[in-house]
Amino acid sequence: MPSASAVSLVSKCTIFPSQKSSLSDLKLSVSDLPMLSVHYIQKGCLFTRPPFPIPHLISLLKLSLSQTLTHFPPLAGRFVTDSDGYVYISCNDTGVDFVQASATHIFIRDVIGSTDVPDHVKEFFPMDRTVSYQGHFIPLLSVQVTELADGVFIGCAVNHSVTDGTSLWNFFNTFAQVSRGVKRIIRQPDFTPNSVLISNVVLKLPADGPKVTFSGDAPLRERIFSFSRESIQTLKAKTNNQKLNFDGEINVVELMAKQSNDPLKIKTETETINPMAEISSFQSLCALLWRAVTRARKFPASKMTTFRMAVNCRHRLQPKLNPLYFGNAIQSIPTYASAGDVLSHDLHWCAEQLNKNVKAHDDAKVRKFVEDWEKDPRCFPLGNFDGAMLTMGSSPRFPMYDNDFGWGRPVAVRSGRANKFDGKISAFPGREGGGSVDLEVILSPKTMQGLEYDPEFMQFVTRY
Repeated sequence: MPSASAVSLVSKCTIFPSQKSSLSDLKLSVSDLPMLSVHYIQKGCLFTRPPFPIPHLISLLKLSLSQTLTHFPPLAGRFVTDSDGYVYISCNDTGVDFVQASATHIFIRDVIGSTDVPDHVKEFFPMDRTVSYQGHFIPLLSVQVTELADGVFIGCAVNHSVTDGTSLWNFFNTFAQVSRGVKRIIRQPDFTPNSVLISNVVLKLPADGPKVTFSGDAPLRERIFSFSRESIQTLKAKTNNQKLNFDGEINVVELMAKQSNDPLKIKTETETINPMAEISSFQSLCALLWRAVTRARKFPASKMTTFRMAVNCRHRLQPKLNPLYFGNAIQSIPTYASAGDVLSHDLHWCAEQLNKNVKAHDDAKVRKFVEDWEKDPRCFPLGNFDGAMLTMGSSPRFPMYDNDFGWGRPVAVRSGRANKFDGKISAFPGREGGGSVDLEVILSPKTMQGLEYDPEFMQFVTRY
């Protein structure tokens, strides 16, 4: 296996937008400001080797990045704090970092072939463990292209006070589109400056900026658990106490008999489902994980556990925000239950607790979150403070595999070292699509071992 220090720097430069920005300064919102204490988001895609020389690829990506930045002016700017303490993004075309790196002794199989995510993957990303507040002094975006023996990894580090996952993947998708020659960009980001998330409250920060609220040095294991479309359907049916037919789909005939007067709609893209089912596939998966990790942590029944889910607020607000609203429009919803309750009830009960919280997070709840923050403005306390927390981030709905730079879709999606601690989970779509899901799971070594030997959990994991 490759050594821990596996990637060498070839070159580094600044890329500027191909056209000057006319966008005014953008004030950070109540969803942006709390992220000043967390790391830059690090996400990237693994590709097979392009059918043209690497120098040509580097030139293509530099040009494409410059053109893409004209659609995303904030990414080429810097933070500015005014005399009143408000933090803005100055869209001043200061530029972004572009890093070329080499690891030609690493093969694609070395990235995706092992049980745990290998350490050298973390070197495929720039700005390692950089705190978002530093965007006052350094680029808000950095792109690293790493040449492998038989592939290429394109990794991004982007300031978390500038983007959430929705905004990041819209940028990444656009970058890929421009690279493969698409002239007309349909999914233009929306920089609306007057959303309900903009506040007149000042977040007071230390002179040297906020610090991350979790230890970056704790021993951890990181593993990708894959769940096929069929496995997810089986899990969802179990959670909802439904039966599957021999094709692995929910038995619609039986459901129609039980719900004689309810029209049954068919979700043709990915799965055949009962529209009356309350528990989603993803909530079923979260409940499965909650139960298994709680078992592996061996808590007493009275220990209170927390499952946090990041929810997109764009469609929850009234009036709704543009789906392509640029910035952070997420809130973290905690669901609490004692270890005893999590383990003594069935999968449906656990999923129902998550489901009720997500359903209840409507326009009023979003605005209440804003009001509560304005009463106590602070950075987001990210971490596992009592040892009993799980924090779910990212989303299997993000178009992570819709990134064809000109020679095909990604082989895999990976993330860097940013914002990782015991209990941090990230959800990715599976490469085969159709409702498949990959979970990037970060746990202490002892808890991970317990999870790997948990029969309820592992029966749904797909072994490739």
